[in-house]
Amino acid sequence: MEGDFIKINEWLLPLSWLYGIGVGIRNSLFDLGILKSRSFDVPVISVGNITVGGSGKTPHVEYLIELLRKHAKVAVLSRGYKRKSKGYVLSAPDTIMQDIGDEPYQMHKKYNDIYVAVDKDRCHGIERLTTDDETKDTDVILLDDAYQHRYVKPGINILLVDYHRLIIYDKLLPAGRLREPKEGKTRADIVIVTKCPKDLKPMSFRVLSRALNLFPYQQLYFTRLDYSDMRLLFGTKTRSLSDITPQEHVLLLTGIASPEQMVQDIKPYCKDITPLRFADHHQFTDNDVEKINSTFASMPSPSIIITTEKDATRLENMQGLSEEVKRNLYVLPVKVKVMLDKQEKFEETILSYVQKNSKNSTLTKEKNRKLNEQKEIRNSRKNSLKTDSNDTAQKPKKIKF
Repeated sequence: MEGDFIKINEWLLPLSWLYGIGVGIRNSLFDLGILKSRSFDVPVISVGNITVGGSGKTPHVEYLIELLRKHAKVAVLSRGYKRKSKGYVLSAPDTIMQDIGDEPYQMHKKYNDIYVAVDKDRCHGIERLTTDDETKDTDVILLDDAYQHRYVKPGINILLVDYHRLIIYDKLLPAGRLREPKEGKTRADIVIVTKCPKDLKPMSFRVLSRALNLFPYQQLYFTRLDYSDMRLLFGTKTRSLSDITPQEHVLLLTGIASPEQMVQDIKPYCKDITPLRFADHHQFTDNDVEKINSTFASMPSPSIIITTEKDATRLENMQGLSEEVKRNLYVLPVKVKVMLDKQEKFEETILSYVQKNSKNSTLTKEKNRKLNEQKEIRNSRKNSLKTDSNDTAQKPKKIKF
């Protein structure tokens, strides 16, 4: 059920209270205008959360990339968590994962027609993307994990809430996982409850909608995880989850914050799952490689390994993985699916915002083309009416006898 993975460390609640005072003061300074939030001419869409750990940010950013890249030049700007570089870095063909971080690197590899940049100072990053010669044709910027970065005022602020770790049941750090009080949700234009079970009942949607208690100006959506065909990390072979035989055992290798829903989704396809979990953004070491090799070697045959795309970016260059591991290590791509038949509404909201605020995108050009066509039609009608009027005026009057 919702909120079932939340654990509260009650003995740390006094520290959470102190942490909340600090966060509250900071937010108040922004609300009062003492600390300034900056708007930009380019459309900016922020995707983030108010909890520590994974709520599905990367799959949702990739959803937006795939929606927008057909109509606009997309740039993704991230902090680049745990990267080895400093300052502003724009990805290039020879960029390695350590330069920009695992999640930006994943998007850099998957989409060669977008810009991927990292900068801890998001305002500076946006300035570089919109003024540098190589990226100044950017039509829309997607801010990855920037809900707390209030120095930027996005045009659309999307808040992700993990179905299994709902903010209404959680507590502030360090007792819980909240980065700021749950009232921070009021800054969101769109709230998305992520990682929902596929068989979630209609009553559950209504209960969750009431519990989140959003304002009328906020849109609420629910998404679930969908999976594409698996591919060998060290090879070209692909197979779907449904191809897993009843006899096969699965070693689920993850270094993400919240793999629980993934476990639940894979369970129906296999005999049993052996989870091998590491911390989010974990940098694999030689000892970790030995652990992976030995764990897989100890499993009954036949067995395979399934890992995430994010983990694959950190595993692909690791030395020491056994040949048996390499022959059976599959990467499982994740996509998001908007539930309750609201995909069209969600996409229309995003596309309409970009169309209205971008100067160069094909969406804007199409809009201008239609406006020009309508203007020409109106002018043509006016000219036609003038001609008809003149013809009527020039006709000789009939004389009655």
